[in-house]
Amino acid sequence: MIEKKRIVVKIGSSLLANSDRLTLRYAFMNGLMSDLAQLQKEGHDIILTSSGSVALGLNMIGKRPEDAGILDKQAAAACGQPLLMNAYRQVASEHELEVAQMLVTVEDMEDRRRFLNIKNTMMRLFENDILPIVNENDSVATRDLRVGDNDRLSAKVAQMVQADLLIILTSVEGLFDRDPADPEAVFIPELEDVSEHLESTTSIGALGTGGMLTKMQAANMAQNAGCETIIAEGIIERPLSSVLNNERRYTRCLVTGVTASPLKIWLSNRLQVSGTLVVSNEVADSVAAGVSSIGICDVISIQGDFTKGDVLHVYNEDGDEIVRGLTNFSSEETMLLARNLDMPVEDVIGYKTKSNVISAENILVLEEKHLSLDAPEDDQKLVIPL
Repeated sequence: MIEKKRIVVKIGSSLLANSDRLTLRYAFMNGLMSDLAQLQKEGHDIILTSSGSVALGLNMIGKRPEDAGILDKQAAAACGQPLLMNAYRQVASEHELEVAQMLVTVEDMEDRRRFLNIKNTMMRLFENDILPIVNENDSVATRDLRVGDNDRLSAKVAQMVQADLLIILTSVEGLFDRDPADPEAVFIPELEDVSEHLESTTSIGALGTGGMLTKMQAANMAQNAGCETIIAEGIIERPLSSVLNNERRYTRCLVTGVTASPLKIWLSNRLQVSGTLVVSNEVADSVAAGVSSIGICDVISIQGDFTKGDVLHVYNEDGDEIVRGLTNFSSEETMLLARNLDMPVEDVIGYKTKSNVISAENILVLEEKHLSLDAPEDDQKLVIPL
């Protein structure tokens, strides 16, 4: 068996719920919990991120996955989450495994203070040999404010607890160079550059909100956090131990390069965009070189309704994302300051603070290993008049 590690395991809806009857697959849950209990006994710290609440609750509200709207899914999640956790607790008890429920939203993961509070809770659960089961709080999530898939949520959790390994169990053996239904598809056992395979990963399962694309995005996030990722088929018998003992094939996404500090990792792996700034190419080059902060006078345009402490994505005039960083001002304050450059900051916003929109120590320069986000369309920006 492998050396003792901190491991995050992600399970999708298609493994937990029968796609026709929308009922639990207890045989899979039993094999999973047996493996998790054994890993914990061997000294590993384990976290399970689990989908399934929406799929299980759809029967109770008389809806099918293909017909359910956002309100239906919220209601289904409220119905299905107790069913899911009750099933986990019952099966876990058969293997002398204690479990705890943790429901999170995208705002919990993107807010630095909440992020650290969740981490502290997980650490205390580890100390007491309790398995945290993490899921997105779908009953309050909306189309615009949600993690959107538990693949990336699992990567955020792996980043949070500084995990050594992320295991994503899915309905296929791993990554192929094209649709695995194609007889000429080639299996990829190991990779370093996730971005090379994004174009071949667009399919989505019937019950899930993500497909192989989100698994590649999750692998990239984990790589940046110094965490290796394994993508494997969620078989019924020994779904984890058979992978860790190399008894069947899977895709391994390696860690490359030097891992940044926890703060820089948190800055790099975003689940949603709070706001954006556009600066001149000259300023962008200077900031990317690590020699300057971003001042009020450097900002050409802004987009988004953000608050102080949010992470902003910064683009050059060509639309290339250059850096990400913590803002010292809200979007409203940024606009006021930009329109009153000749006035002291304190006189404009009413309190004394740093004059930079983003200070140099709170900036992460994007590298090739980071997946960048497209700049917003021009009609979504608020251009600051000169």
